[in-house]
This record gives sequence, structure tokens and C-alpha cells, in this order.
Amino acid sequence: MEQGPSLVTQACPTASSGSAARLTAMFDALSDRLQAALSGLTGRGRITEDDVNVAMREIRLALLEADVNYKVVKDFVKRVKARAIGADIVESVNAGQMVVKIVHEELTAILEGGDRTFRYDGSPAVIVMVGLQGSGKTTSAAKLARWIVRQGRQPLLVAADVYRPAAIEQLKTLGQGLDIPVYSAPSGTRVVDIATGAVAEARQTGRDVVILDTAGRLQIDDALMAEIREVHGAVQPKETLLVVDAMVGQEAVAVAEAFHENTPVTGLVLTKIDGDARGGAALSISAVSDLAVKFMGTGEKTDALEVFHPDRLAGRILGMGDVVSLVERAQETYDAQEAEKLAEKLQKNAFTLDDFLEQMQQVKKMGPLGSIMDMIPGLGGAAKQAQQAIDRGDLARVEAIIRSMTLEERNDPGVLNASRRRRIARGSGTSLPEVNRLVKQFAEMQKVMKMMRGRGGKMPGLPMGPLS
Repeated sequence: MEQGPSLVTQACPTASSGSAARLTAMFDALSDRLQAALSGLTGRGRITEDDVNVAMREIRLALLEADVNYKVVKDFVKRVKARAIGADIVESVNAGQMVVKIVHEELTAILEGGDRTFRYDGSPAVIVMVGLQGSGKTTSAAKLARWIVRQGRQPLLVAADVYRPAAIEQLKTLGQGLDIPVYSAPSGTRVVDIATGAVAEARQTGRDVVILDTAGRLQIDDALMAEIREVHGAVQPKETLLVVDAMVGQEAVAVAEAFHENTPVTGLVLTKIDGDARGGAALSISAVSDLAVKFMGTGEKTDALEVFHPDRLAGRILGMGDVVSLVERAQETYDAQEAEKLAEKLQKNAFTLDDFLEQMQQVKKMGPLGSIMDMIPGLGGAAKQAQQAIDRGDLARVEAIIRSMTLEERNDPGVLNASRRRRIARGSGTSLPEVNRLVKQFAEMQKVMKMMRGRGGKMPGLPMGPLS
């Protein structure tokens, strides 16, 4: 498996729990189209050249409609066809699966362009955030600072955007929420002086990473580029990260190319990847600009930043899941001691509705249920159903029902007579049938656990479905 960004040469640590990798709405349509195009091959043994051609036509259309750069699509299809119609593939008993493997490898190749090593060695290491206004640069600076804290470093945020009035206060607010200091200078201070002053402040206070939130513009101009180059010459940053809004489509590619031609950009932070867009620009931006995507912003919260792993994203787009990211997210979210206590309760048949509610909260910390299931191979359709259940409020109703119970009722649902169930329905804003369904599902789950315990099997986790 390929490695993500790293500290000079070592594998990069995991992203924070709230921002672990997820296949978002941006790639849903493309994912459906690609999976449909390949489904006719995967269930078969030997395939013909015509079979490959038909699949490639569908894939080509899917990529173009998703706003992937035309040249990138053309080269991608050419490479896949050249590998897929070779005699060793077409005549293979597992030809369909091999074609899917080829598509995965070539899709990964599109995504992994450029040097994705993330360098923040030094004392202090300086990282400069650049980009156009509205790209999410200030928020990304705070997200990166939080991520760096999780790697054991002590960052200093620097408010170097002196042109947008709210930028300095926004960064101070974000820094305060993260308990990370923010360096700022009096009004009228030159940006290059702010940068050099921040580096001096970091050395005095023992901060080993300096993150500069520089000014953006509504459009690329000479003054912006000159200012970035001046800052770069003065503080010699280890990384100059260009923050690009993935929602703007091919314009994101044009922005990346323009910055790369005029400034010493070392990599990309792709923001708003969780938005509802075609997503093709996100797939082709590295291939066109030769700049590596090093991080992706997957939401508004400060923990919604993830290290970019091309092979994992390619796997999720093709419905192969992302078990590695799922395990990483679970490891960061679950407390080992609490997990042991839960295992003991399961073994003793002492698992209560209170425990079930606690487990629901733990899963919610891992992120949207649909995105979690999306990481499990073969559960793409189930992920959509899970998200639909959430949209309907099914899980919220389960939580409301349990919270409307007394402690005695949660510990022993057997005491729930008709009058108690009606009271719970009224208190939770649900219906009596929904309360009955939850109680019945919980009882069935306990039976399954008892059977598995008798057979020496492992305890299932969260087996109850939504109230539908």
C-alpha cells in the first residue's frame, strides 16, 4: 500500500477521528456510474475485447460528466484498455476482477501525482497557507494546527491576512477554541514583518511549528504573488500549501496551475470535499497541475481534516471500501478500557439499553453512519440506506425513546408494561408501535448474543437496525 504524507521520510500519522477518510456526496454519482460500468465484468470469467470496450465507453462518459479533465480521461482510458485487452487478461478465468484491479490502480495513479511528503521538521518549521478568498484558508490553517498537535508538536498560528477585516478575529476565535496561541501584529504592519516576527515569537516561546494564514484575493494578481514570494524568501517555509475549493470544478485546476507557475507551492489542501458537486476536479487536479494533494477538508469542524490517501479514495469510489481508515477511526474513537468493560457485559449477558445508547454515541463520534458503512467492502448500497434512515430521523428516534425511559426500564426492559410504553412514546415524541419495535429488536439482539455466547463465537456489535 502506498504511504500518505510524512514527516520528511516517515509515514504520516493518522488523521483526527472526526476527519477520517470518507466517500462524500461529491463522489456519489461518479461512484455509482463506475460501479455500474464494471458490474457487467466482475460477475463473469473470461471476457472479450468488446466487453472491455463497452465498459470503457461507460467509464469515459462517467468521468467526463463528473468534470474530470478531458486529457486526463483520455489518457486514463487508453492505459486501462492497453492493460485490459492483453491476452493474459481476456483469457483469464478471473478476467473481470482483474479489469477492476487495473481500473483501481490507474485511478490511484491519477490521484497520487506529485510529491505527497509533508515536511514540518525544523525549529520552528514554517508552513504558509495560500489561496484565493473564500477557499477556506483560515479554517484550514486551524485544522492543520489541530492535526499537528495530535502529532506531538506545538504550533503557533499567525494572522497574516491583513486585508480581510474578519480574518484576524476568525483565526483568534479558532485558536482559542483549540487552545493554540495566535500571533498578530498592529494594524499597518507589513505581511513580511508579521511573518518574521512570528518566527521570532515561536523561538522565544518554544513553539516548533509556525502556520501562516496569508491574505487571499478574489482573483490571482501580481501583487498577491509578489507578497507570497517575499514572505517565502524571508522565512524559508518547509511547506507552502495552496488551499483550493473543490466545489468550483475545473476552476480549481486553473487556480492550482496559476499559483504553481508563480509561487513556490509544495502541495494542495482540497477543501469542501464534502460538498454536493461532481468532484472531477478533485480527481484530476494533481494530474494536471503536478501538485500533490496532501490534505482534504471534509467538513466545517476543526477536526475535519484528513491526510490524503489516493488508493483508499480510489477503493471507495469503486465500492471496494476502506477498511484501513475504518480501523484507524475506530482506534482513535474508542477507549480501550471502555471496550473491555463492554466485552465483559456482553459475556455476562448484562448489556442494557443504556449500554446500547452509549455505543450509539461512540459510533456517532466516528462520523456519519453512511460514511462508516461506505468503508466496508460490499456495503455501498447499505451505506445509502443507512444515510436515508438517518435523514428520516430513525436513529434520533431510537435515542429519544431510550432517553425517555427510567434507569430501571433501561436496565430491565421486561418491566415495560403498556402504560409505561405509552408514557415513553409521549415523552419521546414517537409512537407506541415504534417503542414496541425497539423493545422487540433489543430482546432479539439479546437472544442472538446468548446463542453466540453458547457457541463460543464473538459478540456482535450494534446489531439493531433503525425503526423502519
